[in-house]
Amino acid sequence: MDKIVVKGNGPIYGKIPIAGAKNACLTLMPVSILCEDTLKLTNAPRLSDVRMMSGLLSSLGCEVISEDEGKTIYLTTKNITNHTAAYDIVRKMRASILVLGPMLAREGNAIVSLPGGCAIGARPVDLHLKALEALGATFELKDGYIFGKCSGRLKGAEFKFPMVSVGATENALMAATLAEGTSVLSNVAKEPEIIDLAECLIKMGAQISGQGSDTITIIGVDSLNSAEHSVIADRIELGTYMLAPVIAGGEVELLGGTRQIVSAFCQKLEDSGVEIEETKNGLIVRRLVSRIKPLNIVTEPFPGFPTDLQAQIMAALCTASGISVLEERIFENRFMHAPELIRMGAKIDVHGGVAKVTGVDVLKGAPVMATDLRASVSLILAGLAAQGETVLSRVYHLDRGYERVEEKLSSCGALIERVSG
Repeated sequence: MDKIVVKGNGPIYGKIPIAGAKNACLTLMPVSILCEDTLKLTNAPRLSDVRMMSGLLSSLGCEVISEDEGKTIYLTTKNITNHTAAYDIVRKMRASILVLGPMLAREGNAIVSLPGGCAIGARPVDLHLKALEALGATFELKDGYIFGKCSGRLKGAEFKFPMVSVGATENALMAATLAEGTSVLSNVAKEPEIIDLAECLIKMGAQISGQGSDTITIIGVDSLNSAEHSVIADRIELGTYMLAPVIAGGEVELLGGTRQIVSAFCQKLEDSGVEIEETKNGLIVRRLVSRIKPLNIVTEPFPGFPTDLQAQIMAALCTASGISVLEERIFENRFMHAPELIRMGAKIDVHGGVAKVTGVDVLKGAPVMATDLRASVSLILAGLAAQGETVLSRVYHLDRGYERVEEKLSSCGALIERVSG
């Protein structure tokens, strides 16, 4: 099994291109189920999760063709040949649940295994089911599978999410495009990935308004048509690489990045003593102080501080000049990276959903283990600033969400390599 080896060697300088958003691409791909014609996606990230979603869609009858090393994907679902999203695929990736709404909208029948993915809390699918039930679907949970069906077309309805959920918003939004009548979804997620999904569906002929606000209105149509859509830049990859010069020192330009999609994150970095400069090509990030200032951070739905950047900024705060407090309000059990950072000399005290991080002068390289996707890259970032060698195992977590990390960081002078075996 591959490992990543990082040796702290001081400041880094260079340019890093930001890939298409994993979370956006994994949502856009199931859109192809809604349409008999071809959906062309460009700027797709080259990730194991994208390949896994391709396999899932293929198992349902979708023809998936990749070009340009996987950055362009053609998806054509002329017929649904299988109505079951099997456990062997779904257990590896939570985004698999996003085939449920489109399958019900087009076929009125779907059987989907309860999903898996990173072990960062229960993340139940009840909000997905409640929203789809409001549109006329019925469900039975049996033997680890969700059995969904509806009589005729789904029906437009008003539904208020009891709590904000990105995935449930996406599932309901896709399903409502082919529902009979008008649907009004309120207390919806506002993430850029939601806006990107809506814009893709509109290109295909859907009638949607309000995306980016807390209420989305969808007027159902009889069918959708072919379209071409470019996946938005990955704001989590952007935020991750913005932290590389913050931790190691130096200056890096993030090509394709915009402040708009990481505004709350940028504000926190600037509060800590980091300069962020917008250019015509992206964002330039440089640390202005020898040790960043401590921060108090609370994770929140967009446009608040993203939970998917909590592990990475914790790594940076391990060497801050004081005590930082991080409160995780999105997912329980999302501080599993803390014990690994402690192995590197960090001082972290976790109580429930709150972590207190006391900055130390320097981290020490150590053998560490990835526990989930974002935790894996946080340990790589920590390794950039650590004395000695950090060896990260279980990098299959990393490959789910970051393409060619070692190439992007080494191009800026970091001593990082992937070791096979």
